Amino acid sequence: MKKTTLLLLSLVIAWGAWCQQGSYKVYAVRFASVPHPMAISFWADKGPTTDSVNIDFMVWLIKGNGKNILVDAGFLREIPEAKGFGVVYESRPDSALQKLSIKAEDITDIILSHPHWDHIDGIGLFPNAHIWIQKDDYNYYTGAAWQKDGQNGGFTKRDVRMLVDLNLDGKVTLVDGDDKEIIPGIKVYTGSRHTFNSQYVVVATGTNKVLLASDNIWIYYSLEHMVPASKGGTLDPAGYVRSMQRMKTLVSDPKFIIPGHDAQVFSKFPRVTEGVVQIE
Repeated sequence: MKKTTLLLLSLVIAWGAWCQQGSYKVYAVRFASVPHPMAISFWADKGPTTDSVNIDFMVWLIKGNGKNILVDAGFLREIPEAKGFGVVYESRPDSALQKLSIKAEDITDIILSHPHWDHIDGIGLFPNAHIWIQKDDYNYYTGAAWQKDGQNGGFTKRDVRMLVDLNLDGKVTLVDGDDKEIIPGIKVYTGSRHTFNSQYVVVATGTNKVLLASDNIWIYYSLEHMVPASKGGTLDPAGYVRSMQRMKTLVSDPKFIIPGHDAQVFSKFPRVTEGVVQIE
């Protein structure tokens, strides 16, 4: 048998084994929203000012293999930044998960895409969860961001203290770099630099791979037009676009690339109950 044929066969076997490790189900769970449509230009660089997008806040549940894993943890109603954003808060993230018969103590892991307040503030709701965050993101978030000329927009001191305390308690794993399988069937990737080293998550479901971009893509418009987030949405606009290009190579269909805040997610996939869809 030729070497190229053997190589292709080994790749197929490896891919099949990786999928079988997974067999997860993936859900998007909404817990808050912005009450009025917002101009696409607010979210996507050079996007139209006359067209609008509805904005939701959500977490993602990965369920299977004896685990209940969250990607991001949402935020609590009383955080000042949420009030300033005009958010309509439907329910706490832990309460929203009860629609799937998941209790807060059932969450085994939380993969933080990045440490902005609307994605990290809810980590304290889940007492048994182990936290996964990029090492460079953690180091910047808890250190250099608060030095003179540091960039701490979207960060809150109460969340920093909470994450540091969890690390002191041995409940945080610092992921060191790109293309890392952190849990069987679940990999994380970096590149968009939404924060210092934000990450996105690829999940093997047994039939497809689902890519949870979180804020590495704010809205579908950026993915459809290959444009970066608007100003402040990335530290590296060119890298943001390269990251989206790469995402398309990691899934069988771009429909399985899920942005962080676009309400269309809840009309594109099968409805489980109000505010919950299964990504399939």
